[in-house]
Amino acid sequence: MEETLMIMILSAMATGAGALPVLLIRRVSHRKMDSILAYTAGVMMAASTYGLIPASLKLTNVTVLCIGVLGGALILNLLEYLLPHVDMDHTRKSPVLPHQSLMLVAAMTLHNIPEGLSVGASLASQVEHLGMVVAFSMGLQNAPEGFLVALFLLHQNVSRRTALFMAVLTGGIECVSSFIGFYVVHISLFLVPYGLAFAAGAMLFIVYKELIPETHGHGYERLATFSFLLGLLSMIGIVEWFR
Repeated sequence: MEETLMIMILSAMATGAGALPVLLIRRVSHRKMDSILAYTAGVMMAASTYGLIPASLKLTNVTVLCIGVLGGALILNLLEYLLPHVDMDHTRKSPVLPHQSLMLVAAMTLHNIPEGLSVGASLASQVEHLGMVVAFSMGLQNAPEGFLVALFLLHQNVSRRTALFMAVLTGGIECVSSFIGFYVVHISLFLVPYGLAFAAGAMLFIVYKELIPETHGHGYERLATFSFLLGLLSMIGIVEWFR
């Protein structure tokens, strides 16, 4: 149990760790950020299609898989409608009121809840090494996400320490939701295949809706494509190594 607890904490706290560079720098080139995000997308794609979906199918059937995957995607889609989308390229072009920084933090916090539930559900599934793989892939996704949140806040003239604290806070909420997902699935084992499929749907939505489009708008599409493939193969290699 202590090991599981540590895995959930480390995965969630990757958000704060990713924000640490804002203490030293204020900007990262689009080339580097597109490469990082594309690599992360490849990792999450492999974790979903090579880990979560096969594990769910081993425990149940295609109907349950479809319900879980679509459920995870629909919940994140609902959050997209309810919460504001932050475009980093426009943060300097229009005046931003202080409350918008709080709106961003609230949006990222709610966005992290289903991600945390996915990690917790995967760890509770007792499928060998699957929880570690999902937690690792979510942690990789959280790191650049935390950096972008902190960088956005810096552009709003928020202090570096406050920006870092806010990024850590969003990760803390994900940690709490991981605990909830773990205990719910652990107590109700029949939810395991649904939880795994839900995690896959949530991750695939993030990959296709957020990460991939973000890497194809600055002229580095080829680099992003190969970074995506590298991330995909890296995660497949990690899964095979655990086996």
